[in-house]
Amino acid sequence: MFNLSVQDIHLAATANSKEEAIQQVATALAEAGYVKEGYVLGMLAREHQAPTFLGNGIAIPHGTTDTRDQVIKTGVAVFQFPKGIDWGDEQVAYIVIGIAAHSNEHLALLRQLTHVISDETIADAMAKADSAELLRSLLMGEKTIQPLLFNGNMVTLNAEAHSLNSLQVLNLAYLQDNQAIDAEFISHVLTQAPHYLGQGVWLSDSPVGNLCSAVTLATTQSALSYQEHPVKMLITLSYADDQVALFLSNLNQILQHQQIETLLQVTDADALASLLAGRNQPETETAEGITEEFVVRNPHGLHTRPSTILVSTIKKFASNVTVANLDGSATPVNGRSLMKMVSLGAKKGHRLRINAQGSDAAEAMSAIAQAINDGLGEEVA
Repeated sequence: MFNLSVQDIHLAATANSKEEAIQQVATALAEAGYVKEGYVLGMLAREHQAPTFLGNGIAIPHGTTDTRDQVIKTGVAVFQFPKGIDWGDEQVAYIVIGIAAHSNEHLALLRQLTHVISDETIADAMAKADSAELLRSLLMGEKTIQPLLFNGNMVTLNAEAHSLNSLQVLNLAYLQDNQAIDAEFISHVLTQAPHYLGQGVWLSDSPVGNLCSAVTLATTQSALSYQEHPVKMLITLSYADDQVALFLSNLNQILQHQQIETLLQVTDADALASLLAGRNQPETETAEGITEEFVVRNPHGLHTRPSTILVSTIKKFASNVTVANLDGSATPVNGRSLMKMVSLGAKKGHRLRINAQGSDAAEAMSAIAQAINDGLGEEVA
């Protein structure tokens, strides 16, 4: 298990460019005794080969295989850039983790880190951390963020309600039972009209009385209307931190893609909560899935460069693609996420099970196979 020291964390840093940020990180790695001064050339070269932005505002610059002789010992330098650094392709990095590692050590390190930073709430907390101790505890998984309270137990399907106000009372009861709100919240919601979001969806909340972040919702059994708009679903939201932002973003995407009717057809409360929370997406493809297995041939496994090429290949197609490392946890991950791909920790010789489902699944699998056989941008035996 890699241990991170607070001395390796640098808060409130500033830089005018990605290159300047990498220079700062490389200097810190050298001053900490992890690398020689020439390692920075490998870090800059790596960015030209394949950008090291993982997602969620996090980048992990590191050297090339040609500069591994510049590594003295495995270590990292963590920089927080509160104003953000333009990492290219409209991506902004707020946390930059410079990595120095011998051989395949960095794969285990990356896997350890990505299991933490793949959580958007933790990534956001790291970007706003006001102490090295807090950032370290978040990154090492020692401090967790209380998850948004929203699951099937907070959902009422086909409520026998005769008015929107009846739905309000029902939702408030769930929030109160879970100690997410106080009397001020209840008073405000019952005296203010909810917001109409369209497609029969209404939202109510309060600026006061929010004890923890929670969501509850109810769908109607019979047709209702309010202010000349249909009432199909009422969402009541308690927000005590930024976690609700992700929920609202997912809800907005579902509304924009006209998928509310799809949600209303879901008959399982847990499944509906998962869809709205973004844990799963509505299934829209009808083509049968295609599954194939491949062996990683890259000498240093699926580090960021080959992972980037594999993810880029997958993104060219509309099909849903998942990738599982059969010699790891064997848990499928989203093939469109670089962070998830790196978290597989796939080394040379590991077996990947790839599934593609969608209208162009066959074409996607053919391109994926070609990319892997070609070495994902690297020379392979």
